[in-house]
Amino acid sequence: MSGTGGAGDGSGDDGAGAIGDDGAGTAGDGLDDVRVDTRFTPIYRFLRVLVHGLNRLLFRTSVVGGDQVPTEGPVIIAPVHRSFIDFLVASEVTGRKLHYMAKDSLWKSKALARILPSVGAFPVHRESADREALRRAQRVLEAGEVLILFPEGERRTGPLVEDLHEGVAFLAARTGATVVPVGIGGSSSVMPKGKRFPRPRHIHLIVGEPIPPPARTGGGRISRSRTHQLTEALAASIQDLYDRAVAEVGRY
Repeated sequence: MSGTGGAGDGSGDDGAGAIGDDGAGTAGDGLDDVRVDTRFTPIYRFLRVLVHGLNRLLFRTSVVGGDQVPTEGPVIIAPVHRSFIDFLVASEVTGRKLHYMAKDSLWKSKALARILPSVGAFPVHRESADREALRRAQRVLEAGEVLILFPEGERRTGPLVEDLHEGVAFLAARTGATVVPVGIGGSSSVMPKGKRFPRPRHIHLIVGEPIPPPARTGGGRISRSRTHQLTEALAASIQDLYDRAVAEVGRY
């Protein structure tokens, strides 16, 4: 299922990439009580097929470079974020099971609170560094799974990819996860921020070259300079992929 990572309603900000910037140092504490469901359960399979059908029918979603996503091992999918529907179309880049962060307000709905965990979603509190969300994200990656995390932290507007949060780099460093940048062209015009319903128009995704996790220092520590270097490399890659994806469809 395409899950709910970075999900929100049609008008709210929804990024989850902000975690980890000042909470990563303690993320390894107390992970024993966090369980990751790696199964393709019936409800997960059903919802994934449903979303795949919607992506094809409504958005004629196309993907270039999907073979760049590793077929095994921990992976962080790091897409540009310009629309609420990015979390839907980003699911097209791989057939592996996906896990997402979703804003905690979605759990206020009893129906969603029952469904979200079964489709790989877990809550994040965006107002501050959410150590619990970071712990869960770390556990997902340590289980060898795929996590979709928007490094911009929330839906943004405009052509520039900048001011990325470093949660992606911290998680990659802690877990050895490969980071896969993704550009998404056309989603902003399909469903801009503030709109409740999408327009059926073509969306194009370009998957970039995987970025290896930052190396630890000789003492096993995570160097902040190295995580910063990964974040800069990620920003440059996403910018290039975003520009190319937009050029392909002729609109943001």
